[in-house]
Amino acid sequence: MMSMAARAGALSPYLQATKHTAKSLLFPGAKELLPAAAPGGIRLAHTDIKIPDFTDYRRPEVIDPNKSSQESSEGRRVFSYLVTGATTVVGVYAAKTVVTQFVSSMSASADVLALSKIEIKLSDIPEGKNMTFKWRGKPLFVRHRTEKEIATEEAVNIGELRDPQHDKDRVVNPSWVIVLGVCTHLGCVPIANAGDFGGYYCPCHGSHYDASGRIRKGPAPLNLEVPFYEFPDDDTVVVG
Repeated sequence: MMSMAARAGALSPYLQATKHTAKSLLFPGAKELLPAAAPGGIRLAHTDIKIPDFTDYRRPEVIDPNKSSQESSEGRRVFSYLVTGATTVVGVYAAKTVVTQFVSSMSASADVLALSKIEIKLSDIPEGKNMTFKWRGKPLFVRHRTEKEIATEEAVNIGELRDPQHDKDRVVNPSWVIVLGVCTHLGCVPIANAGDFGGYYCPCHGSHYDASGRIRKGPAPLNLEVPFYEFPDDDTVVVG
């Protein structure tokens, strides 16, 4: 038990001294025998292990150990640059392809793009009248203005407007006003040919717009929005 306890622990030196003292008292004159060296203390050279031959993986220019590799360093460096450059080009092209495909998958399909435009025949709208169409889920006002309405709106002093905008900046053709029928206050649908200025009137909170769609009275902060549109011919307008 004493021998087992003496192998480890903080009391090992004291236990060894106690063992030596007890042996001297019981067996006077006995010689202390030194333990033999443990087999684990011998270090082998491992000369019987064969080193793998990596010749097949080395470049021909550096196989010969007696030949300086400096003579072929330029060629090997050029080869490394070419491999690195080619790998970079391939990687960039692959990344571009992945990003392009990802962005294309998020874009609108052909049927959605078809609904994003509306073609309106202008000859169906008499002068002085306003017609409402549905475009992208919102009401679209198309107004055929009279000469009097055009002159009145062009004569407005833009310095008196809450959202200053000249009539010429809101129309492509002075005879036609095309705006979204959504009040800029809380999104209600105004009434056409109504209000104090003969344009549009929002009954929700009393916003008055003129015949150019500009806010003139009430809580609305901005003019009615003008979407993008173009005239392919004199009798047709395409919105969107």
